[in-house]
Amino acid sequence: MTLVAIGANLPGPDGVAALETCRRAVAALDALPGLTLKGLSRWYETEPIPPSGQPPYINGVALLTGEIDPAALLTALQAIETQFGRVRGEPNAPRTLDLDIVAIDDLVRAAPDPVLPHPRAHLRAFVLAPLADVAPGWVHPALGKTAAALLAGLPPQGIRVRSAPG
Repeated sequence: MTLVAIGANLPGPDGVAALETCRRAVAALDALPGLTLKGLSRWYETEPIPPSGQPPYINGVALLTGEIDPAALLTALQAIETQFGRVRGEPNAPRTLDLDIVAIDDLVRAAPDPVLPHPRAHLRAFVLAPLADVAPGWVHPALGKTAAALLAGLPPQGIRVRSAPG
């Protein structure tokens, strides 16, 4: 099981809203060789972390099955981001699309990239809430807690359900 976080808070290069960009990114994930989309969370609207005055994000999590090397997946995700107009600049900058590998099965690794599970996923409601939707039985392989338990331990982070999956 591979879990990929999806987010955007700027219009896509063709002017479509962030939610539509995220939906199109899901189709691109499903087209990756060796992987099949098996689940998609609801879409959430979330406040930027840290607070910065930028527009709210749309966030979700996709569950994929199949075999792929983590480095190859990272390269593929970055190519999809580029296709959707992502420009890499300063950390936490607004973006047209952000795709992060949250976890691949129970793999734990500090290096090489990607670090797994994602080193900050357990601190982010915008990852944990949609992850709990799509993989309620998932347990963080290093912390031994479910997404719901991790989410319950976080302070409020400005998150609300925006729409159903799809």
